Amino acid sequence: MKIAIIGTGYVGLVSGTCFSEFGHEVICIDKDSAKISELQAGRVPIYEPGLESLVRKNVEEKRLQFDTDIARAVPWAETLFIAVGTPSSRRGDGYADLSYIHAAAKEIAPYLSGHTLVVNKSTAPVGTARQVARIIGETNPSADFDIASNPEFLREGAAINDFMRPDRVVIGVDTERAADILREIYSPLYLIETPIVETDIETAELIKYAANAFLAVKISYINEMATLCENLGADVIKLAKGIGLDGRIGSKFLHPGPGYGGSCFPKDTLALVRMAQEHGTVARIVEAAVEVNSAQKARMIKKIRDALQGHEAGKTIGVLGLTFKPETDDMRDSPSLTILPALLEKGAAIRVHDPQGMKEARHYLPAGIEYVDSPYQVCEGADVLVLMTEWNQYRALDLKRIKSLMKKPVFVDLRNVYDPDTLKDLGFTYQGVGRS
Repeated sequence: MKIAIIGTGYVGLVSGTCFSEFGHEVICIDKDSAKISELQAGRVPIYEPGLESLVRKNVEEKRLQFDTDIARAVPWAETLFIAVGTPSSRRGDGYADLSYIHAAAKEIAPYLSGHTLVVNKSTAPVGTARQVARIIGETNPSADFDIASNPEFLREGAAINDFMRPDRVVIGVDTERAADILREIYSPLYLIETPIVETDIETAELIKYAANAFLAVKISYINEMATLCENLGADVIKLAKGIGLDGRIGSKFLHPGPGYGGSCFPKDTLALVRMAQEHGTVARIVEAAVEVNSAQKARMIKKIRDALQGHEAGKTIGVLGLTFKPETDDMRDSPSLTILPALLEKGAAIRVHDPQGMKEARHYLPAGIEYVDSPYQVCEGADVLVLMTEWNQYRALDLKRIKSLMKKPVFVDLRNVYDPDTLKDLGFTYQGVGRS
């Protein structure tokens, strides 16, 4: 199958690379000529484990190409995937910004040749695929095409495995012809008996939002339970295990912390709330999850401040991890973007380390933060050490060395990585999340 991917961001690049690994011929298109030049040279602009080697392999085997020429790629392709960004609107009202999708539809329309399946892979509100079809039809009334929705469910840090061995593939279609094409594209997954969920287009679009919102609700729920545990003298880790062993609940996403972040949960929960309001209903549980997540970040600021005896002015705070989760360089809506500026404003000196995120962090965090090359440099002269992101390399640090480097042995573990008794036996003052 000849496939063109419009957009080489996270979703487009991972999807195009994995489709080529399936054996399809793939061209990934982007307007950013500098990015395309990097990709043509086998250099990947994002950090995602395993992606760069897979890109190089498929480029060398001539199944994967990168180009800026949409006029060449669109007539060549049998199937087009739109995989452009859908950030929250700059108005701050929670609505998804669909301008990139609309622009892509207008750009591809004049070049459609023969029957083409146009698939929206971008996360977009219900009705977006119909809008794409309308724009294409208005721009090129003679175009022969079908429209479909094929939402992605890629976890940053595990995207290759999520694509190659997914829990399910969702395809929203209007015609059997479109369904047949998507079945063929995903046929390698039939060998591992991956469930293929076929729905109408609107249901497919909503599935993505419903899934992300449900996971966000679980995170906010366990963070509320963590607060209750702190107030009642209970242990949220044991509580999470106790409820997570119930097969109806499950243990995933029951890990308390500083709140969810990243490119999906914050914008998708807000977009789902707005969709509900637009259509005369409410999503109260999702609304509550959004509120709890915002409050959780404020609670983490207070937790750090309390560890500094109530004020941070003139104190040095060492921070381990900046990205919203490990195994990614993504800083979008990371809790650190809320927590650290609030402490910096009040006069704290902040020194940070992250294995992959420091380059991106400089674009998001205010000036005045010191970036260092190792977790132990973070600890030098620190009044408090804050573990913000649970990277594997932070899980077995030399705690005695850390204590010797710090001005005061105060450890605020926002991911509950370390055992409180171990830290206390070594002479640390320890604070976790949801641990009395």
